[in-house]
Amino acid sequence: MATPPTRREIVTDVVHGDRIEDPYRWLEDSDSPEVAAWTAAQNAATRAALDPLPERAAIAARLRELCDCGSVGSPKSVAGHLFHQRRAPGQDQPVLYMDGRPILDPNTASAAATVSLDWWFPSRDARLLAFGYSDHGDEWSTLHVLDTATGQPLVEAIPRTRYASVVWDADNSGFHYTRYPSPGEVPPGEEFYGRKVYHHTLGTPHTLDTLVFGEGLPLHDMVAVHGSDDARHLIYTVNHGWSRNDVYLDGSPLFVGRDALYDVQMVGDRQYIMTNDGAPRWKIAGVLPEGEDVLQDFAIAGDYLIASYLRDAAARLTVHRRDDGALLHEVALPDELGTVGMVTADPARPEAYFTYSSFALPPMLLRLDPATGATETVVAIAAPTRPIAVVREFYESRDGTRIPMFIVRPAACASGPHPTVLTGYGGFNIARTPSWDPAVHAWEGTFALACLRGGSEYGETWHRAGMRENKQNVFDDFIAAGEHLCRAGYTTPRLLGIEGRSNGGLLVGAALTQRPDLFGAVVCGVPLLDMLRFDRFLIAALWNAEYGAPGDPAAYRWISAYSPYQHVRDGADYPPVLFFTAASDTRVHPMHARKMAARLQAANASGRPVLLRVEFEAGHGVGKPVHKIVDEQADVWGFLAWQLRADARDGGARA
Repeated sequence: MATPPTRREIVTDVVHGDRIEDPYRWLEDSDSPEVAAWTAAQNAATRAALDPLPERAAIAARLRELCDCGSVGSPKSVAGHLFHQRRAPGQDQPVLYMDGRPILDPNTASAAATVSLDWWFPSRDARLLAFGYSDHGDEWSTLHVLDTATGQPLVEAIPRTRYASVVWDADNSGFHYTRYPSPGEVPPGEEFYGRKVYHHTLGTPHTLDTLVFGEGLPLHDMVAVHGSDDARHLIYTVNHGWSRNDVYLDGSPLFVGRDALYDVQMVGDRQYIMTNDGAPRWKIAGVLPEGEDVLQDFAIAGDYLIASYLRDAAARLTVHRRDDGALLHEVALPDELGTVGMVTADPARPEAYFTYSSFALPPMLLRLDPATGATETVVAIAAPTRPIAVVREFYESRDGTRIPMFIVRPAACASGPHPTVLTGYGGFNIARTPSWDPAVHAWEGTFALACLRGGSEYGETWHRAGMRENKQNVFDDFIAAGEHLCRAGYTTPRLLGIEGRSNGGLLVGAALTQRPDLFGAVVCGVPLLDMLRFDRFLIAALWNAEYGAPGDPAAYRWISAYSPYQHVRDGADYPPVLFFTAASDTRVHPMHARKMAARLQAANASGRPVLLRVEFEAGHGVGKPVHKIVDEQADVWGFLAWQLRADARDGGARA
């Protein structure tokens, strides 16, 4: 199908001795009127292709039905009060509740429901709440303070508090918090980095706040602040990427310079240290030794310690004695294969709360009695789900590594190959686990989630096996997942679609360029694709620790071996592709999707569509209102249905 023409203007670089030609460098400039006009033409072509599809209309209606049921998540137990977020049926943004009553509703903050609640921290007595609002998905939160009893805001409005951490003073007179520099305070580009800890006194201008921690640290270090339960101690963490950090207690080094990660919680003067130092599957020093399962999280509730684990990428929850770690209970979870979200508890009270979901079960908020191991439902979401069958299978990657994959099909699905969508992530120490996704119930085919190296499914060894010089392992794992699905009879290459976002967009971009013959359709969202230039834009230099810095000759060699943009081949037959990105994305620059769409449109000899969708009222994904999620996902799954079901109708024989 016809797509708008794209001007070529070759820019040549010599990088570590290699001559690199870039015909679409001009598409990097988001402020260019020519880029704006080109983007508008691309969006128009995409709308012309997708809007008439009956598949899209049907999926949009089903997604709207599923998403309108609401959601629940993010609990915190503070001073006998339960805070949690909940989105009621018909709402675009989650509302913050305290003891069952709404106290903060971002839906009222903008007519288009584009203001989102990014983060929130109650004071220790739950009387005050620090929270961050941002607009259009840009994630550059402004810190505000709310009186939880009256619902009235205080005067505070502190900008540049992206990903903030906040620790309240014992008397509520102020708080420690993290803030980024403002544009103009530092050289251009550095405003995305250099987060530091400040102390703010309520009612005073934030320009007078005291710098407490972070001065003199390397620009790309990521600083956070945490506190002990009694407000007597401050814990500063400095993350160097996603595989090691330093920890300071009240400003003095506690763990510094070690090649490991530490999560320190303090109850009174006792430190509970969760670490992978010498324990790739994690342990709590002196309390819980490393085991076969991977420790994900823990909370102290009175005399009990609650531990959240992964076993082959599915959740386990256990209760232990707080002092010596002795196992008391294995908590019965609502589904055999599911995901435990954040576990929260007040150390002074023998109760805990956690969220849970699975492919079959929408999110729910549960209360745990650690004395008995019994749970009760606090909030549950009713959704018009369909009967599904979920299996966990294992397959071998190229080097023989055993990889888990979850496969979801309609319960009444007949045997034989069907349209199938495979997804994954594989990076940044993030585990992909079986959790609620409305799209799984809107999609009428098979859905598969591969748990790739680079994540945390099997601990730090698994993570490091998929980062930096080992990144190709992730792509091999994903390609092997597709081959397994075909070999096992679930699907065929023409009926197999792949989908991924962000680092997962890099994943499907690499799979597309390395094995275009294996896939019948590709959806690539908010992706990283020009890996030779990724760290020049927005916050992306933070990711040098995960991928390697292109400016480093050794890292350049392994990055250039897979960077999708540079590996598009003129005259090759590529499957149909939908790229989607967002103009307000402050994580991954939209230039990646723009350049890759232009390159693939020019190179592709198959005649199949290569489409680009650019959103202008949302960012990377955080805080996106439900109506925009439905529109985006209707495009994604409508595109996949259009391409894969066309092949299903002719038996997968289409050229």
